[in-house]
Amino acid sequence: MENIINVNVKNNKPYDVVIRNDFTELNSFIINLYPSKKTKLCIIADKNVSDIYGEGIIKILREFYDHVDCIPLVLGEVNKSLETVSKCYSFMIEKKYNRKDAVLALGGGICGDIAGFVAASYMRGIGFIQIPTTLLSMVDSSSGGKTGVNFDDYKNMIGAFKMPGLVYINTETLNTLSDREYSSGMAEVLKAGLIKDGNFYEWLISNFTFINDRDPEYVSEMISKSVNIKRLYVEKDPYEQNERAILNLGHTAGHALEKYTDFKYSHGECVALGCIVAAYISWKKEYLSMEEFYEIRDMFVPFSLPISLENIDVDKIISYMRSDKKNTQDNIRYILLKKIGKGIISEDVTENEISKALEAINYNPGD
Repeated sequence: MENIINVNVKNNKPYDVVIRNDFTELNSFIINLYPSKKTKLCIIADKNVSDIYGEGIIKILREFYDHVDCIPLVLGEVNKSLETVSKCYSFMIEKKYNRKDAVLALGGGICGDIAGFVAASYMRGIGFIQIPTTLLSMVDSSSGGKTGVNFDDYKNMIGAFKMPGLVYINTETLNTLSDREYSSGMAEVLKAGLIKDGNFYEWLISNFTFINDRDPEYVSEMISKSVNIKRLYVEKDPYEQNERAILNLGHTAGHALEKYTDFKYSHGECVALGCIVAAYISWKKEYLSMEEFYEIRDMFVPFSLPISLENIDVDKIISYMRSDKKNTQDNIRYILLKKIGKGIISEDVTENEISKALEAINYNPGD
């Protein structure tokens, strides 16, 4: 298992994704990036995470750095906004942060999106370090450079690409997650296998008991393989002009379902449902067999992810999908599966095909 993965993005400085089971080496990796004791570090943190780890991390960083701040934020989709970003700007201006300083994201995907956008836009860009503490952020959002906030009802509508200088993963933080939040991250792990590595997907299914038990050895290997799959797409297409879009398997329907459920279902839960929608369309286009579709659908169950929603309004969900920023002109761009382990970009998926696929996840208790 690789515990340091180097991501080499064209026209950007290479950065490491470090996988450890504690924070003892965090300072040494940051010092490699910022060797001056005068560098100011601003931790933008999910308050739930900073309550557990904030004091310890600040203590570690202050062993070398003279100035370390923490902005604890109460986070959720409703707080993923320009207003929250503005609060961070005000704090950093008051503390006189400049372009030689750095922002550290301590938390899950929402925290990373906000902190990354702050780092990308404050003084036209300052240093950025990711310290993801959820499974979803470890395997997906922390290592790709995409940042952003919601605007009105539109998810991630305002953002920027900001590659981190370092991603430091401490797998021990996963033990603080609820079962539901941990399962949510598994949707992105399963997605990684579905789009790129059928053998990895089968490995996940075969070892689901160890993974669900958060066995350190299996979890570290799972994270390493997932990050490596994402690395391949990010290095080839860092700004999502083409092939990187394959990473969005399950996200077109998933984002619409998040909005439709008023975010009562998590991102990962909706991505799982979105993957089932995509697999259904792939089956009907004869890329997948019927058996493969049902295998994909049913394999979310061992990881406690949903495979249906009750009494959904298909037309409303499709209307949300039309406004997704990933679409091109009048088409709904869709990521499908040519087979388990091979994702493809499709521009010819019709709304009728999507409607039928959404009906496949529509559970009507009265029927």
